[in-house]
Amino acid sequence: MAYNEKLAERIRDILSTQPKVEEKKMMGGLTFMVNKKMCVGILGDDLMVRIDPLVYESALQRKGCREMDFTGRPMKGFVFVNSEGTKSARDLSYWIDLALQFNKKAKASPKRKK
Repeated sequence: MAYNEKLAERIRDILSTQPKVEEKKMMGGLTFMVNKKMCVGILGDDLMVRIDPLVYESALQRKGCREMDFTGRPMKGFVFVNSEGTKSARDLSYWIDLALQFNKKAKASPKRKK
């Protein structure tokens, strides 16, 4: 699945002030890792956001947001936001800021043995 390159550029611009940002192609899209932890990503035209599970329910009330059901089951702490919810710079910044806030306390996935 291809990802929205225009959205990727907008995310890169916002994350350019963050140290330790890495891009990885993952899950058929593009994922932005901050401090070696998954932060935000793009699948098709949707923004995937890793958020604090404590704000999950309130996040779902925002324009364009829905539960992430990539595996067929909702994943608490992850949401998808469609293009309606990321149209303005302010809206996109809101979601990235929310992900960055959680990133500070999120745990990194354990490294896999080769």
